[in-house]
Amino acid sequence: MIRTVRRLQNLFRLRSESDKELIRAIRTITGYSPVQLRLYKLSLIHSSIARQHSSGLKESNERLEYLGDAVLGACVAEFLFKKFPFKDEGFLTEIRSRLVNREALNLLGKKVGVNELVKFDRRKKGRMSHKSLYGDTLEALIGAVYLDHGFKKCNHFILTRLIQPYFNIDDVIRLNPNYKSTLIEWSQKENKEIEFRIIDIKNIEQHREFTAQVLVDGQPYGTGHGYSKKKAEQDAAWKSCLSLKLIDA
Repeated sequence: MIRTVRRLQNLFRLRSESDKELIRAIRTITGYSPVQLRLYKLSLIHSSIARQHSSGLKESNERLEYLGDAVLGACVAEFLFKKFPFKDEGFLTEIRSRLVNREALNLLGKKVGVNELVKFDRRKKGRMSHKSLYGDTLEALIGAVYLDHGFKKCNHFILTRLIQPYFNIDDVIRLNPNYKSTLIEWSQKENKEIEFRIIDIKNIEQHREFTAQVLVDGQPYGTGHGYSKKKAEQDAAWKSCLSLKLIDA
């Protein structure tokens, strides 16, 4: 009933040209016309340009991102649960992780066009925000759709507009991006000793950057970087796999 009233109010509300453009963009991405446009506007505001209230809370998309992350995870989990009725929890968890990890979401965000909508301070755009900006914004947009249209329509948006058009599930299963696991499996097969070592930690803006190195029988191979130990080790593992010709460049 409340959504119906808001839709009727929207019919008689005068919109600016920028609002009309945003409505068209949101409709193109989600398939739905915004009822509460303020939610979508908020979903596109990065913390770098957020206004701070007297309470200390910044008016940014971070809370919507938190909500969208939870909704996305639940929708993808249900989708995989139904699609693979005979697969165990470990398989479902791994495939869900490949679909909704930070790199996949960041690329997906750019594909659907949130990179053209998000507002941020380019002067404050550090390396960390560059790597996660579009994925974070996409999650915030999902949070806005959930609050605006409810779970059922948000689930439909996620499956029909995000997952099915941009992910081939068979390829996701077949192609394993876990280079650390690939390297460990190779080492066991070849009777090699593998060691992952953090060799440097740097403070960059508000984040720490880790540098990891892979040692094969005590000899250094790939060196990688990341804003967590896990990411740095994966990067180092990827470069080591390339060096060892375990994967194609």
